[in-house]
Amino acid sequence: MVIKRLILYERMKSLEQDIEKIYKEHMQTVYNYVFCLCNNKSLAEEVTQETFYRAMKGIKKFRGDCKIQVWLCQIAKNVLFKEQKRKRKIVLVSMDSEIGDIMDIFRSDTNIEEEVIEREQRDELYKQIQKLNGPLKELAYLRLTTELTFKDIAHLLGKTETWARVEFYRWKERIKGGEKDETK
Repeated sequence: MVIKRLILYERMKSLEQDIEKIYKEHMQTVYNYVFCLCNNKSLAEEVTQETFYRAMKGIKKFRGDCKIQVWLCQIAKNVLFKEQKRKRKIVLVSMDSEIGDIMDIFRSDTNIEEEVIEREQRDELYKQIQKLNGPLKELAYLRLTTELTFKDIAHLLGKTETWARVEFYRWKERIKGGEKDETK
C-alpha cells in the first residue's frame, strides 16, 4: 500500500513538472494564436489560462498524433469559440497596434526610417489579412505570428498540408500582384 502511494506520488510529481514545462514552452504561442483570433488582450489571457487548465485536466487524453502546441491551439480555439458563443458575441479580428506589439518581438534594431516603413508594410499586410475569411485568415495569422509548420497549421485547421501551402502561396502572390480585394 505504501509503495503504491509512493509510485502514485512520483507519477503526479512528474506530471506536474511536465505540465509546467509545457506551459513555459508553449504559453506564448497559444496566447499569440488566441490574440490573433480575438484581438482582445484580456480575453486572450483568459482563454490561454483556461486552455492550460483543460490541458492539465486532459493530458492523459493526448494521443500524440500531433505536436503538443497544435493540440493546445485546438483546445484554445474551442475554448475561445465556446466563450464567444456563451457571450453571444462575434469577435472580429481588427487591425490594432497590439498586433504590432506581437510582431515587435521579432523585429531587430533598425533606424527610425526603416522602422516606419516596416510598420506601414506590416499594417498594410494585416489590413489584407482582415479582408480574408475563414480558414485562410487563420492560416495567414498562424503562419505569420507563430512558429508552426504548414503541417501543424493544416492539422489545426482540419485541412491538408498541401492545402495550407498552396493557399498561403496563392494569397502571397495575390498580395504581391495587387489583387488585394479578393477573399475566399
